[in-house]
Amino acid sequence: MSEQQQQRGEPLQVAIVGGGVCGLTCAVALQKAGVAVQIFEAAAAFGEIGAGIGIGPNAVRVLRAIGVVDEVLAKRHPGDLRARGFAYHTGVGEHRTVYATIAEDPEDQGIGMHRAAFLDALVSVVDPAICHFNKRCVSISDSPTSSTRVRIEFLDGTAHEADVVLGADGIKSTVRRFVIGGADSRVAFGNTVAYRGLIPYAKLKAAGFKTDLFKAPACFMGPSKHFIVFPIKNDEIINVVAFSARYDIPIGSANLPEGAPWVQEVSKDELKGVYEGWGPDIAAILECMPEKPSKWSIHVVHPPLDTYVKGLVALLGDAAHGMLPHLGAGAGQGIEDAYLLSRLLSHPETNVDNIETVLRVYSETRRPRAQMVWERSYLSGRIYDGHGPHGIDWDSVGSDLDGLFHSVWRHDLDADLAAAVALLRADGAFSAEQSA
Repeated sequence: MSEQQQQRGEPLQVAIVGGGVCGLTCAVALQKAGVAVQIFEAAAAFGEIGAGIGIGPNAVRVLRAIGVVDEVLAKRHPGDLRARGFAYHTGVGEHRTVYATIAEDPEDQGIGMHRAAFLDALVSVVDPAICHFNKRCVSISDSPTSSTRVRIEFLDGTAHEADVVLGADGIKSTVRRFVIGGADSRVAFGNTVAYRGLIPYAKLKAAGFKTDLFKAPACFMGPSKHFIVFPIKNDEIINVVAFSARYDIPIGSANLPEGAPWVQEVSKDELKGVYEGWGPDIAAILECMPEKPSKWSIHVVHPPLDTYVKGLVALLGDAAHGMLPHLGAGAGQGIEDAYLLSRLLSHPETNVDNIETVLRVYSETRRPRAQMVWERSYLSGRIYDGHGPHGIDWDSVGSDLDGLFHSVWRHDLDADLAAAVALLRADGAFSAEQSA
């Protein structure tokens, strides 16, 4: 498309790099809004690594707004859309319940499900004609032929140009290198490892596990370690994530050697050694874990980015603000990014002349919110591990945890959109008299 065509009001063409949860959510939202979008995925097909994914109430509202919540629930039992609190238990000794996050408000409905099933739901909605596979982005640059276009180059030697490029290519983002200018130095080891596994609930109960997971997911807290345990697949499978962290050094000071794997299989004996001496329900979990659980070295974007955009290129999801998973909010923040981007890019007043301002306002609106969630996720991990304000006084940690989840769940995304549009009107990018 020529600059002359765009100036006559031709629709924007958007390219999304990365076909994970955030990229596909954004593609679906743009597609439903009538925006011309193409999505480029490095793998041979859409797919997600990992097991369970928590879709918090804030993200559920986005799925409703873009019209895909029914497709997501079709991959689950309809009753799995429900208000989900969180129960906190001591991990060592008898498992006393010391605090509970209450989720009785109808607006606190969340979904817990397998990550691949969630992605399948999005794939069922997106137009396959806009999906391109085996397209690993290696560089982003300004178009050599148009000042209003961006060029993406892929490992296979092909290239694509678009009016807007959205980087949803995860924590190892190539697009982020373009946005921050030069070598990417914003990925840091979060001083945290997570052992992951899936266990049939019947097997776990047969091994003596007694904590009730139907009422609420469970967090078992202990010194520098904790377990997150919740059901997926119609409550038949238990997703287990066992965390171990260091707090004696700052994030980024003990990064992994170049080329070291972030995910690897380890022996069950290693896992048992890390959590030796924990209580009976944890002992049951350890006994039932796979023989070779996966060990994840959790990485984050740190220090935080000054902006999520550069010119006609914007970041979303982990590429922009990869965070520790302790509030189960990382995916939800990427979904919030996708919502605001899709609404702004599909706004009737967005065009080639004001698109850079639109993207700048997206960043200005989303950065404070996403960084707040990043910091509270980090704080939550410290509290679970006995390094919060009340240390290992487990009977008092409730006051440290109070409100952390609700600050994520109960955010008004439409107010964010209205504020962004107001900024665009104040800047003169949008006219003063039009409605949002």
